[in-house]
Amino acid sequence: MFAVSSCRGEWRVTGIFRFDVLTQDGAARAGLITTPRGRIRTPAFMPVGTAATIKAMHPDVVKALGADIVLANTYHLMLRPGVERIAALGGLHAFMNWPWPILTDSGGFQVMSLAKLRKLDENGVSFQSHIDGTRHVLTPERAMEIQDLLGSDIAMQLDECVKLPCADAEARRAMLLSLRWAERSKAAFDAKPGPALFGIVQGGASETLRIESAKALADMGFDGYALGGLAVGEPRMVMLAMIECVLPWLPCAKPRYLMGAGTPDDLLEAVRRGIDMFDCVLPTRAGRHGLAYTRSGRLNLRNARHASDPSPVDPQSSCVPARDYSRAYLHHLVKAGEILGMMLLTELNLAYYQDFMDDIRHAITAGSFTDFCDAAKTAWRTGETRPA
Repeated sequence: MFAVSSCRGEWRVTGIFRFDVLTQDGAARAGLITTPRGRIRTPAFMPVGTAATIKAMHPDVVKALGADIVLANTYHLMLRPGVERIAALGGLHAFMNWPWPILTDSGGFQVMSLAKLRKLDENGVSFQSHIDGTRHVLTPERAMEIQDLLGSDIAMQLDECVKLPCADAEARRAMLLSLRWAERSKAAFDAKPGPALFGIVQGGASETLRIESAKALADMGFDGYALGGLAVGEPRMVMLAMIECVLPWLPCAKPRYLMGAGTPDDLLEAVRRGIDMFDCVLPTRAGRHGLAYTRSGRLNLRNARHASDPSPVDPQSSCVPARDYSRAYLHHLVKAGEILGMMLLTELNLAYYQDFMDDIRHAITAGSFTDFCDAAKTAWRTGETRPA
């Protein structure tokens, strides 16, 4: 069912950015991205640091949990505290005390979803800040300049992300504009040794448009390729269909990144089809709202059934919040609105996601990915029940 194109042993070097596909199991692949600031094991999940921080988490803890790379949001940082200020303070890595790899998005998605009074044309997009109403202009060239000032290890082209569902005519207009912006982004990108630039496949829910976008971007020769405009509320099978139709047209020796997708099942099915990188706010946002992701499915610690339960969330976990705190205590912290509850559950969720990705990589390497998927899905069905 899935297109399989073996890339074992192939790799691409731009400066010292390099991607090796080490092992494949079907279309699923385990690999390694090398950047100036460290290596990224793939498939990789990137915690989202919207405003130069993984909410409720100390950077060293995020790294200790297994994250090789985090994502930071260009839109939020350009508005506050300002990218020129961050650059003057030594760049984003020094600013947020994260010396390891950082991927920055282009800011286009947040402009479309958050900004006030936005106006889009061929040049770029002008908008008012959702924070204070100040006016800004984001062009492909400015998006590249901002990400260079931040010191990104992986930068993203500026694109236009349409809301789904939308008419094919509208998806085609935005896709073609994104391709023209991709060319300008690539021309403006400072190709000094080290940093990488990813193109973004658009095209709404149309296989024809997605393939046209993928083929054009592949011809431009980016360091990696992302699928954008998905995981935005469309039916899950639409997202998976778009992955299946696009990946055969992208270079197999380059990283493939599904932007914004984040449920554990989404990660499994996307890896099954050949995706290498993910980001999502889900594990951190869920942690702040009393939800825990575990090997036995998702738990809602707000539920009264946990109020007198002395058992831990997962006694077999290596994560302290999952193993050494009772469900009753976590329930109390959540109901009381205590900051510690948000911290513990965010750590628990990020630990689960990183352990999950590590298990996926090991399963691919062992040639047992299908069995791993079946076992994970079976365990999740227990849901709110207590692990044996």
